[in-house]
Amino acid sequence: MYIYSMKVLQFTIPVVHDKSVIVQEEKLPYFYPYLHRHTEVQITAVVKGTGTLVAGTNMCSFAPGDVFYIGANHPHVFKNSAEYFEAGSDKEIRAITLFFDPGKKLEALFGLPEMRLVKDFLEAHPSGFKVSDPHTESITRRLYTLLGKRHVSRITGFLELLTALHNVRKFVEPFAPAVLGDVSESEGIKVGSIYNYILQHFDKDISLEQISAVAHMTPPSFCRYFKKQTGNTFVGFLNELRINEACKKLITPGEENISGIAYTCGFNSITNFNRVFKSIIGVTPVEYLKNYKSRL
Repeated sequence: MYIYSMKVLQFTIPVVHDKSVIVQEEKLPYFYPYLHRHTEVQITAVVKGTGTLVAGTNMCSFAPGDVFYIGANHPHVFKNSAEYFEAGSDKEIRAITLFFDPGKKLEALFGLPEMRLVKDFLEAHPSGFKVSDPHTESITRRLYTLLGKRHVSRITGFLELLTALHNVRKFVEPFAPAVLGDVSESEGIKVGSIYNYILQHFDKDISLEQISAVAHMTPPSFCRYFKKQTGNTFVGFLNELRINEACKKLITPGEENISGIAYTCGFNSITNFNRVFKSIIGVTPVEYLKNYKSRL
């Protein structure tokens, strides 16, 4: 039987700082690659780097210029493509990230009558959202400005940022509620280890027996468990991840060989790839690429 072991990782990651609003610039070889959550809301503007964001039951590509608002305690991971983890890779990511906890240090601020509209908007999107063009540039610029602010000026800049997010509320793509939202820490670690294994091996053949061994379950028990905890089937989640990666590769210059992309994304049949791609995206890979080029 296939046996897999992994160091136990925290599911709830503490964001340690003595400030009410934390802003940091990240320059790293890759994003933190494990599913996790934290009590703080997170706003991230991607400046450099590509990959897939898994946020609860949501999955979408990320690239430079994208801005994401991730709700408090919403499980997520920014997973870079495989080439970021290769030995000797010169790839890197850059991002501006802001953390704040509306339920603790900022509770009094969000309780003010003047904050009602902003608070209602954020509470209407507890899982988070992706900001759509053409507003990503202005949000990113405000995050950059906050890097240089201190004390009261950081709070006023933060309020201006929240106001800007509220003003573009018609241009956001909401995330679905997190099925994992109320799980215990131990269950979160267990689900996280399953997600992490899939994220690291999705481009290879993953049998039901293999992934069940990761969870220390029988295949039937694992299928029921995964569906209950994530709201998706194992095969459905795996296919979405693979197709999401395929979409990124299709629009990458020099990687338009559809057959090659299918195999590098974990499919062992071009027929199966085309069928799964259309069932998830709504069009064939050829049509997807054609539509992308016509928009350019």
